[in-house]
Amino acid sequence: MNLDYAKNKVMEQIGVNHKFMYKGCRNQTDEFEGKVIKCFPSIFLIQTDNNIIKSFTYSDFIIKNIRILS
Repeated sequence: MNLDYAKNKVMEQIGVNHKFMYKGCRNQTDEFEGKVIKCFPSIFLIQTDNNIIKSFTYSDFIIKNIRILS
């Protein structure tokens, strides 16, 4: 998977509700529901169902620190 592929996959999901899993440091995981709201050249934003906005890099997506579950 390269950077352009990751950007295209994330951009396809703009506005669609999904369940996400974030793998943080020290093997902590966080599952949340929300949708991708904006894509920028190096990051993308996810708005959770609780109206919290989280930002992730496309590198996070490539190395599977952030996953789109459904």
